[in-house]
Amino acid sequence: MISRGDDPSAEYVEEVGDMKQLACAKDQDELNGIETTAASKAAWLISIVVSIGGLLFGYDTGYISSVLVTIGTSLGRALTSSEQEMVTSLTSGGALVGAVTAGLTADRFGRRWPIWGSCLFFVIGTVLQTAAYSIAQFAVGRFVVGLGVGGAAMIVPLYIGELAPAQYRGRMVAFNNMSVTFGQLLASALGAGFAEVKGEGWRATVAIGAAPAIILAGLLTLCPESPRQLVSHGKREEAEAVLKRIYPKSTILQREAKIVSIELSLQESVDSMSEETVWTGIRRVFTTPDTGRAVFTACMIMAISQLGGFNTLMYYAATLFGIVGFENATAVGITVSATNFVFSVVNLVIVDKFGRRIILMFTVAGMALCMMIVVIAFRYIPVNLHTLEVESDTVGWPGTLVLVMIILYVACYSSGVATIAWIGTELIPLEVRAIGTMMNTVTCWGTNIIISSTFLSMMKAWTPSGAFGFYMAICTFGWVFILFCFPECKGMPLEAVRDVFSTGFGVKKSKKWQKEHKNEKKVQTMVIGH
Repeated sequence: MISRGDDPSAEYVEEVGDMKQLACAKDQDELNGIETTAASKAAWLISIVVSIGGLLFGYDTGYISSVLVTIGTSLGRALTSSEQEMVTSLTSGGALVGAVTAGLTADRFGRRWPIWGSCLFFVIGTVLQTAAYSIAQFAVGRFVVGLGVGGAAMIVPLYIGELAPAQYRGRMVAFNNMSVTFGQLLASALGAGFAEVKGEGWRATVAIGAAPAIILAGLLTLCPESPRQLVSHGKREEAEAVLKRIYPKSTILQREAKIVSIELSLQESVDSMSEETVWTGIRRVFTTPDTGRAVFTACMIMAISQLGGFNTLMYYAATLFGIVGFENATAVGITVSATNFVFSVVNLVIVDKFGRRIILMFTVAGMALCMMIVVIAFRYIPVNLHTLEVESDTVGWPGTLVLVMIILYVACYSSGVATIAWIGTELIPLEVRAIGTMMNTVTCWGTNIIISSTFLSMMKAWTPSGAFGFYMAICTFGWVFILFCFPECKGMPLEAVRDVFSTGFGVKKSKKWQKEHKNEKKVQTMVIGH
């Protein structure tokens, strides 16, 4: 028992304790009443600032496509296809390490420090690549940049999600995803422009990537730590100040109630995992059927998004279109990045309206169909399997058909599985959310490494038709998996999502839930209108 005495801080502690006891009897909506107040523009500005991390993610994974076709002998000699695969996949390897490291350190050091660390890796990796005159130095630079990519991809959405008001959280997190696609588009456009510059214009394409990292590092000093992180470290006053900055019209009681809500949420997580090590949590995923099914489903959708072939287009678009026979392959490659960006915006508009499952059903089927037509078109394009060069002066309609199908494929990909693969973490139960998200991230970068390090080899060993036939098979398998195993969890509370996987993959159970609550919403709308 704490005695108040004459110590005002002791009085405050006891009052907070009284509030916590009262909170146990209150509805969660009351604890989050601050969400009903108007949010400030600061929330959007902070979101925009940290989304520069997403732009860096996109830019540093996007410029390699144009660099591979313009780098020539700048590193001492021309790169072989295996060396091209190596320098491309090293960024994915670095991203895997960076994501895991950032995830393990974020709770201890906060959200901003890992982002600053990512900025440092971006700058160091960019300098190493720009100044490289050997394949080894360029490769090291690619790996170091990958550390920054992985850290940004892991932490930035987490930071935005914890800081954003509930009513804008989806759009703010999705804005980061749009920043990724915009970064890829910017990289393709600048790469095509500098490809026309005499000399070693590719170095400018790479060097420009350091500028956003420096800008982000500077602007991040103006951004606060997330309230959840501050509360978890006992910094209640600082958390209250951040909440006041985000919700300027909120009252003291509303801010205090929000802090109590965060504390209760943190306590639930601590209680559920206090006696578990990381390995115990991982074992829980593999030994608890419903938890295992949830994590498996999320990871499968992520694997389909990577193994379906999109990143071959992002990393090797200019190389691929050069094979098909287009003279300015880097310029044509911009179409991939532009389509990716435009349809990522489309996804924002439709994902909450139509739901995840129906969008995946249509778009993954579209991806498989496009790949099938590409397989057929390549049968009519004479490609030298040793040099991957076209053995004809005119390619004609097959080359045009490949370009059109790839654009349609990217449209299907970006409007569907590209974003929904990251939304898939909503399927994972709270007690294994961190571990499940880590598994999902490892699945992303692990399968990304497989694709980026094997594409050119597959083109030579299996022919272009065989390589794209493999991607078609993955997309077809993905469609079948979605049909039988992916439940629609749009609008579901986490408790309902947990119940979906209790007796299986829950496709029928989720349909029943959606139907019942759709009728409930109609009744509520009629009552409110009346």
